[in-house]
Amino acid sequence: MEIVLDWRALGSLLATLMVFRTAVRDFLPPEAEACLRRLLARVAAALRPPRGTVLIDEADGASGGANDLYDAAQLYLGARCLATAPAVRLHKPRQSPRPVASLPDAHATHDVFRGVRVKWTSTARAVDRAGHGPYGGAFGRGGGGDQRTLELQFPRQHRDLIHDHYIPHLIAEATRLRLKSRERRLYTNRATGPGDDHHRLWTSHAFAHPSTFDTLAVDPALREEIRADLLRFAARRDHYARVGRAWKRGYLLHGPPGTGKTSLVAAIANLLEFDVYDLELTTVPTNSHLRRLLVSTTPKSVVVVEDIDCSLDLSDRNKKKNGGADEETAAQLAMVSPAAAAAMAAVGRESISLSGVLNFVDGLWSSCVGERLMVFTTNHPERLDPALLRPGRMDRKIELGYCTAPALRVLAKNYLGVGDDGSDEDADADPDAVSSLMAEAEGLVAAAGVRITPADIAEVFMGCDGAGAAAALRKLVGELRRRRDGAAAAAAVVPGESAEDTTE
Repeated sequence: MEIVLDWRALGSLLATLMVFRTAVRDFLPPEAEACLRRLLARVAAALRPPRGTVLIDEADGASGGANDLYDAAQLYLGARCLATAPAVRLHKPRQSPRPVASLPDAHATHDVFRGVRVKWTSTARAVDRAGHGPYGGAFGRGGGGDQRTLELQFPRQHRDLIHDHYIPHLIAEATRLRLKSRERRLYTNRATGPGDDHHRLWTSHAFAHPSTFDTLAVDPALREEIRADLLRFAARRDHYARVGRAWKRGYLLHGPPGTGKTSLVAAIANLLEFDVYDLELTTVPTNSHLRRLLVSTTPKSVVVVEDIDCSLDLSDRNKKKNGGADEETAAQLAMVSPAAAAAMAAVGRESISLSGVLNFVDGLWSSCVGERLMVFTTNHPERLDPALLRPGRMDRKIELGYCTAPALRVLAKNYLGVGDDGSDEDADADPDAVSSLMAEAEGLVAAAGVRITPADIAEVFMGCDGAGAAAALRKLVGELRRRRDGAAAAAAVVPGESAEDTTE
């Protein structure tokens, strides 16, 4: 028998339901009606799959301290799940270049993880917090004693997946987003007194150095080797923990002045997106102060000590035993700044020593911070004590020498727009002349006795800004010829005779 549901039948069904509803209200006592409602709710709940719930409070109820998981969840939701939310809350942290979205109170959104659909709901309830002020924080804590909570609901049969995989995935993604959105900083240590706390040991500014590995004027093979080593270090956290080593790596950059040591440090920080701590050892009065500086740094940072051989007496101890304290050592000890000297006088005769620097680089305190690079630069590596240079302290020793032909091609591309094949991007320039001058410059750079740094070549190119690639290369060729001729004349001088005697 076929049943056809037309408008008249639908109207009769609705009328019947209304009569039944009225009869239930009129003839059933309130207790029976409540029991019927509870029975229907239980039936509906039995038909639905059981669900689990995780509550993430904005702050700890006992101490009122911030809950990092709450901020991580809000950051994760703002980046991944708020496209389906009817409303969002926007907030711009002080060190972020862009606003961050979060889920407002009394709103919900959904997420899918490994095929499992979960629901996030933001709630707020009034709590009695007598004597406590607003929480303050990244997502608007406080507001008259309200306790905000994120409620995560999921099918109960996937409880292990949520606890063991989804929440760690949320934390990892939030950490990555936080690092990506933050403004990186350049820190330098202050000349402070013994009573200053850790937060006043460093002053910081925005770090916006433009150097990258693509613009470094170094040999391409060395450049790619350094890049691969850095990326391998950043990705091997579990490896370092498995072998029982602190997650850090040391680099010693050495070479003549003007060979790009500082530019390489900036390129390393930009590649790994690390903060930079520029440590001035001459302002550090004691070994204990040096340890305080170390533990006050943050993970994902590059700690740099430039010209370390000029900062302290870190020379070879064996040479000291054989020759005693020479004038060079006395001059290095005299480099301590007046502020450091005053701090040293305040705490007695103790001062920073080679032992303190060694412990700073590779002692127990060096493992207290986390992922970190230690970079020392020097023009004279032979002056440093071998204990400072051993593997585990300085894991890689990178020599940056005078300019080579591959480095010259990088500089010509950066400053003049000349390609690797010698072609010029300037349509008005004569490509044959540019190519010929480039080939001659490469030959002169490779010639024996011609010693010119990338900084010298960059200065030549900067002085010809706007004159064209041909004019800049012509000036460079002239400078290289002059250095070649000077080196040849110096080599022709007989030892013990002056240049005038040789000419006669």
